Amino acid sequence: MSGIVRNQNQADKELIAFRIGDQEFCVDIMSVREIRGWTPATPMPHAPADVVGVINLRGAVLPIMDLSARLGMGFSQPTPRHVIIVAQTRRKVVGLLVEAVSDILTITQDNIQPTPDVASDFVRQLAKGILSIENRMICLLELDTLFGGQENEAA
Repeated sequence: MSGIVRNQNQADKELIAFRIGDQEFCVDIMSVREIRGWTPATPMPHAPADVVGVINLRGAVLPIMDLSARLGMGFSQPTPRHVIIVAQTRRKVVGLLVEAVSDILTITQDNIQPTPDVASDFVRQLAKGILSIENRMICLLELDTLFGGQENEAA
């Protein structure tokens, strides 16, 4: 756990932090179903570019999204060190390909700084805010915004 100052008047919120390249991101732990090691995915024809493919997750077909590509940071070359975060959005369950899970953070709303005004409207909707923790800048992602678009229905 990180040394985050807690305000007893506010409810704590837990987040899962993970790495993509040299940047850290996090999502609400309540949207995470499980974290599993990289499993090669079966490519799907005519899938969006950020869809790596699908895997069998206990009898269910799970689409795997390259979160780096989805965020416009380039495509990942998955290795056995990569992990899949199985997350529930409002509309579906999806696997998020990331390099590594780095931390579980316990925060309050006071720890979340607003997304800078230099970002586009889409980025401000996608990023709920920025956490500045122990010399780390961590972007808090909104999964429902990230995977709420029409183009993802094919996945």
